[in-house]
This record gives sequence, structure tokens and C-alpha cells, in this order.
Amino acid sequence: MKKFGLLLLGIVAGIVAVSNLGSLLALAVSALIAYAGFHYYRKSDSTFAKIFWGIVLVIGLLTAISNVPAFIGILALAGVYYAWRKWKGTENSNVIQAQSDDPFVNFERQWNELTK
Repeated sequence: MKKFGLLLLGIVAGIVAVSNLGSLLALAVSALIAYAGFHYYRKSDSTFAKIFWGIVLVIGLLTAISNVPAFIGILALAGVYYAWRKWKGTENSNVIQAQSDDPFVNFERQWNELTK
């Protein structure tokens, strides 16, 4: 039943992410515009250039913030990632490591956990 829920979550989240792909691309473009505005704002020396790049930065931020479907798409991508990680993690949960009182065996087990 747990795998069915993960499969259902992954499928639904995948469909939502694909349907919001256009808005995710628009969010990436607006974030790129905002980053360019911020970058050139910091590098500019003249007042006119600072005002211009500040306006570009504000426009990029406003278009990024107003893109609500892209934020839903990001949540859907996070849901797909969560379902993928849990699905892969449940296969390895059946392996139980034997506990031993021998300090050398415990050291080897802990060393293997640290080096992963």
C-alpha cells in the first residue's frame, strides 16, 4: 500500500510538473533578468546606470514573484523527488545489519557508514 501511495504521488506530481513546464521556464527567464539587473547594478558607477539596472531588477523580481504556477511546479518537482527517493529507499530497508558485541566489527560497520 505504501508503494501504491508513492507511485500515485509520483505520477500526479509528474503530471503537474510537466503541465507547468512553460511557467517554470518563464520563472527561469525572469530570475535570469533579475540576476542580470542585480549584477550590473552592483557594477555600475553612474547614477543613470544604477537607476536603469535597478528598474530591470525590479521588473525581473515582479515577474518572478507573480508567476504563481511556477511555484506550484516547483512543489510538484519536489514531490516527484520525494517519491523517487522514498521508492529507492524502501528497497534497501529489508536489509538488517547484524549487531555484534565485538568492538572490531562495530568499528568496521561505523567506518563503512562514515566513508559512504
